[in-house]
Amino acid sequence: MNSLVQALQGCSDKLLAELETIYKDLHQHPELSMQEVRTAKVAADYIEALGFEVTREVGITGVIGVLRNGEGPTVMLRADMDALPMAENTGLPYASTAKAKDEDGVEVDVAHSCGHDMHVTWLMGVSRVLAEHRDAWKGTAMVVFQPGEEIGRGASSMVDDWDAERFPKPDIILGQHVMVGSSGTVGYRPGVILSAGDSLKIKLFGRGSHGSQPQTSVDPVIMAASTTLRLQTIVSREISPMDNAVLTIGSLQAGTKENIIPDEATLKLNVRTFDEDVREYMLASIKRICCAESDASNAERPPEFTTLSQYPLTENDAAATCQVSDAFKAQFGDKTYEAAPASASEDFSVFGRTWNVPYVFWFVGGTDPGIYAQAKAAKQVNKIPSNHSPKFAPVIHPTLETGLHAMLTATSAWLGPSSQA
Repeated sequence: MNSLVQALQGCSDKLLAELETIYKDLHQHPELSMQEVRTAKVAADYIEALGFEVTREVGITGVIGVLRNGEGPTVMLRADMDALPMAENTGLPYASTAKAKDEDGVEVDVAHSCGHDMHVTWLMGVSRVLAEHRDAWKGTAMVVFQPGEEIGRGASSMVDDWDAERFPKPDIILGQHVMVGSSGTVGYRPGVILSAGDSLKIKLFGRGSHGSQPQTSVDPVIMAASTTLRLQTIVSREISPMDNAVLTIGSLQAGTKENIIPDEATLKLNVRTFDEDVREYMLASIKRICCAESDASNAERPPEFTTLSQYPLTENDAAATCQVSDAFKAQFGDKTYEAAPASASEDFSVFGRTWNVPYVFWFVGGTDPGIYAQAKAAKQVNKIPSNHSPKFAPVIHPTLETGLHAMLTATSAWLGPSSQA
């Protein structure tokens, strides 16, 4: 067992009780992307009291804490803070009933249905162990509480607002995410672990008319329906079965009344890819098909394309991942495993890509072990509520302690006494 995890064992019960209270509080008070004012204050106040040099409002609501502890590497640890515009349906006694106004001024339900409240709690706990057990490590720890992951703008906003003179450049960047999987387990992977993600809004233009006189119209509903079906053939007929890709149309909006042919229709779609060439091909194919269907409908205007969000590939550095996975194997034994790539996306890699710094990202299981084992035996794992489901709810224990152990274990691979030259 490494020295940082040993330090955690010495204060485990008291710390876990404190963190469970923090987690439930954060869960009940979720905040939308780039609006994480309360969450940021909770995190900033906590680490400031521990002795971190704290900078607030980096990239609007981001928080950076730096703790210097002698000569050694600089390790950056990152947690995302934002919640989702959706209602929670877990039935938990600490479930969210929060509402907020989104960027368009529309009031929406808000819930931590992706697990970012767990991420913040983990990093706060790791910060306490680092601050209270400086004899167990050497170097500089930099903890980053990031806004806006769910809209793909948070990491970039922090990078754009980064004070290079005040904040040290990290030697390694570490991050983790709670996912469906047996709680108590940790999954790592060298190379690509998360897909690239692109979200687009496509506006199709028709010509409105009375529903009884379709001959006087260019019907954007038919145009949108044909486009929707045709877009599905990109993955099924244009992408090799050996190349993983996903195209989902999550929104199709047109019209207000059954006897009015509207002027326009809007599609919102999401693309996930694991290879840059495949990504570029799919984005080009989407434009080709939308324009062709528009021409086929005799539309008077070409489609209008708007990028809603972009996430780069999360591609773990091979050597750094080996260093982390060796530490995981020593700490967790058969509770750690090499994970398959996931079709989820993250903006975590923006930091490492911008600064040309190696990074490692991994998964922590959040499903009750008994429930997961039963679902796996019945081949029904896909029925477990996953991230972004209104029923997604990580079991607090042992998820909380596993995430603490995982982040401290990975950190010790650089900052622990055994890692020092």
